[in-house]
This record gives sequence, structure tokens and C-alpha cells, in this order.
Amino acid sequence: MDLKQIEYFVRVAELGSFTRASTALSIAQPALSRQIRLLEVELRQTLLVRNGRGAAPTEAGKLLLEHGRGILHQVQRAREELGRVRGSLAGRVAIGLPSSLARMVTVPLTRAFRQQMPDAALSIREGLSVAMHESLLAGRLDIAVLYNAQPSAGVEISPLMEEELLLVQARPPGLPEDPPPTAITLREVAALPLVIPSRPNAIRMHVEAEMANIDCRPQVVLEIDGVAAILDLVADGVGCAVLSRNAVASSIRPSAFTVRSIQQPALRTKLALATSSLRPSTLTQQAALELLRRTVEQVNAQH
Repeated sequence: MDLKQIEYFVRVAELGSFTRASTALSIAQPALSRQIRLLEVELRQTLLVRNGRGAAPTEAGKLLLEHGRGILHQVQRAREELGRVRGSLAGRVAIGLPSSLARMVTVPLTRAFRQQMPDAALSIREGLSVAMHESLLAGRLDIAVLYNAQPSAGVEISPLMEEELLLVQARPPGLPEDPPPTAITLREVAALPLVIPSRPNAIRMHVEAEMANIDCRPQVVLEIDGVAAILDLVADGVGCAVLSRNAVASSIRPSAFTVRSIQQPALRTKLALATSSLRPSTLTQQAALELLRRTVEQVNAQH
């Protein structure tokens, strides 16, 4: 068996599609299919079955998938051990961050990563928690920061921090920054026009669930999936938003907004570090995980 063939097979099996795998691997789909077929001929087993939704592993494929992940992990560990002989960690780490947090930590995290692991490669992607959860399972991400993550098969989570969600409104012209605006009840928030992400965004789901508990629902005037776009619309007077203080602080013009504490009940979301339990973490990934945790704690302490 060829290592490339194993890597190709694992990626197709995890992504459930030759098309998606060819894009992820930067290889033409016919060439990818040919390598998988050569592997099947050598092993005298059908490993993947094509269906209307993509490709799924057979029983033999599931067995090879389990072994293949282990083989690729051991190869990565071997490369890391050789890197340690040179005195440094090596390898690639893919991290997924929610947009509001990515704006705060990407620069300090990248700077620290380059200083501490100059021979390693870092990839940072922004996304929704649901999509990042799927990417962890599929092997496209090694680490992700998820909102309100629930225990699930294949993913290990550990608490990172809590964020208070605030009502964000455009600051009227000439309004002084002090004194701070008064708090507002969640029921009062429900009566305001909201610019909010579409389902299944974690903050959207949390806001709706808490409002349902007090027998009300949000008045959604526009659904936008993107913190920067939401804030632009709030500044333009389209409506209000429910976001974290970090999301506002990381905007281009934080002074353009007022933020009000929400009470009865207060809205708080939990952020968790998530990794895949399907494939053991490499030493570089473990180091990146701790570096990410420290960076988030430092940035949060500053704000």
C-alpha cells in the first residue's frame, strides 16, 4: 500500500465525496478515483460504494479507515520526532474559530505560533460552530472553538471561557459614552428589531431558546451570517444585535455602538475547545491547543 493512496482513501471516506476530497487534496477527481481503484485491486476488496449522496465506506472500507487514520497519525508523529531532533516541532495544525473570536486572537495567536513553532504550519479558518463540528469529524480541522458545544461521539470538548451577550445598538450622534446605558430585560429585547445570524448559529439558537422560556420570540428584521456585516447594518440603523463585548471591541469603529446588559435572564454563552477523538493529537497539535488557550485567556483579560 502507498501512503498517498491511504491518505486519499481516508479523505474520501471522511468527506463522503470524491468531489469534496479532490478539492481538499488539490488533485483531479479522475486521478483520485484511479488511485482508490488501484488500492482496491491490491487489497482485493471494494472499499467505497458510490451513491446518490457521494461515497460511503464498505465494511472493509470502515476497517481500513480505522487503520488508515492510525497509519497517517504514526507517520505524522515520526515526522514530528525527527523535527524534535532538530530542536523544534513540525507538522500542520488547522484551527477553526468563530468570527467574533477570530478577530481578537488571530494576530496574537499567529505571532506566538511562529515564535514557538517556526517549523510548523498554521491554518486558521472562521466558521459557524455546526460547520466546524463537522469539519473536526471529517479531519479538515484539528482544533475548533465552539459555542455551547454538547458532548457527542467523535469530539472531545473542554471548557474555555464564558461570554456575556449584550444588546448592541447604534450610538446616536452626540451621545456621550458616559454614563453607561442602563440594562434592558430580555422581554424588552424581544420587542426590538434584530439583525441576527440564521439558524443553526449557536447565538441565534441560544437567544431563541431563552426567549421561548419567557414566552416570547425575537423580532427578526434581517438574517446575516457575519459579525462585521451585522455591525455595519446596526450602525446603519437597520436594527439592533445581540453579540458579545469582544465582537464589538474588535469592530472597525467600536465607538459607533452602545452596548447594554441584558437581564431577566442574563444571556451567557460558553466557549469550548474541541478536538477529534477519532484521531490522536500530534505533539504539535497539543502544543497549539495550549497556545490557543493561553492566547484566548490573555486577550479576554485585556478586554
